[in-house]
Amino acid sequence: MNALLVILFLSETCGGRLHDKRIAEATLYPLPAGSRLLQDLGFLAFTLPHVEILMPTKKPRGQELPWEEQLANQALHSRRLRIEHVNRSVKRCRIVKDRIRLWKEGVWDVVMELCCALHNFRVRLTPWQPMV
Repeated sequence: MNALLVILFLSETCGGRLHDKRIAEATLYPLPAGSRLLQDLGFLAFTLPHVEILMPTKKPRGQELPWEEQLANQALHSRRLRIEHVNRSVKRCRIVKDRIRLWKEGVWDVVMELCCALHNFRVRLTPWQPMV
């Protein structure tokens, strides 16, 4: 749980109107066989060969989840929360979350790469400070 939360992979940037699942299907992920992929319910039918998919269990309509599945969902949520903290750390660079008016081809990708690199630098510079 105290692993460094560095960003190892970044896909190309896309406009906000594209759904994340379509982006994921179009991107070749370099995950080795036996990896575990944590994803949310927005990627319900997304799979990768030889990769274990970790996803929360959806509550049945009009019913409650069994206690074991609630505990499993809470464990996945705490891991997902750490990922959201990484996203927040990248967005410290306001150029990522504000509207970029640089229309030249590839500029948005370079900006995102630099902001992710700054996050990785911050994490490696002060690894004793928790992200959560």
